[in-house]
This record gives sequence, structure tokens and C-alpha cells, in this order.
Amino acid sequence: MKALLVIDVQDGIIKSGAFNKEIAKIEVTIQAFRAKNRPVIFLQHFDQDHQSPLHRDNSGSKINKVLRPYAEIIIEKQTPSGFFKTELASVLERLEIDQLFITGFEAEFCCFFTAVAAFDRGFKVSVIEDAIGAVNTGATYQMADLDVKRFVGTVLKWSNAAEVINAQEAACRL
Repeated sequence: MKALLVIDVQDGIIKSGAFNKEIAKIEVTIQAFRAKNRPVIFLQHFDQDHQSPLHRDNSGSKINKVLRPYAEIIIEKQTPSGFFKTELASVLERLEIDQLFITGFEAEFCCFFTAVAAFDRGFKVSVIEDAIGAVNTGATYQMADLDVKRFVGTVLKWSNAAEVINAQEAACRL
């Protein structure tokens, strides 16, 4: 069975960038999964640092208000990987999931690490490139022309760890 992972769609991340297009694509993808009765699983990141917007006590840790109504299954995490010291693997096993579609934020960290960890566990992985976002830019990495989302997609595709598709393709494959 196929499931959708919605990673770190939290206010503290979203307000750091202009992610309206990505949020719209994520919402459309969620709706397509729900229409086919496929599971939608949210991963919510919490930092230990009290100063971080993603600390449990800070408003930035909340799931974005547009997507919050869809968050029926929420798995908390404290590292970039959705699998490390979380219940994600057991939830996927219980739901008999064999293919994961990945959307969300922090493309080069949380989306990437979760995709690789899923591949390492034997899942077929599809990253929905127009439904992932990155706060960091090429300037962050001192590579002015770097498109972080495309780079992540290219690395995952070339490594055969994931197929890289768009939201429309994902909806057709359900």
C-alpha cells in the first residue's frame, strides 16, 4: 500500500520562506491520497533548544493552519530522519505500507534523510519535488546557483534511492 509523508510543515519553518506554492501542492496531494483512502502521515519536528521556533513550547512548532485539519496521524521526531527513534517504522508496518511519497520542508535535511532511511528499509520512495521546500538557498551553502530542491531530487534520483516526480504524477500513480 502507498502512504504520503508530510514532513515538518510547521509555522517556524514556513514563515522563514515563501512557501505558498509548496503548501498548495502538498494540500492537493493530501486530498488525492485521502480520496483513494491512502494513509497520510505527518512528521512533526521538535528541537530541544528552548530558543528554537521548533521547541515544543513555541508557536513555531505548530503544524501549519492550512494543513493542520488533515493531520490525523502525527509522529514526533527530534532528528532529520523520520525513522530515528520514532514510531514511524512500526506505524508503516501496521498499515502494510511498501511505498512512500514524500512532501514537506527542510528538503536537504528532513526530506532527504527520511527518503534515504526509507530506501534503506526497503520502501519504494517517491519524492514529490514541487511539494518540498527548503529554507536554505545556494547562498547559505556558498554556492550561489544551487537550487536546493532540485539538487536533493537529483541526488536521490541518481542514487536510485527515490524516484522524483511532481504532484500531478503522484496523483496519477495512486
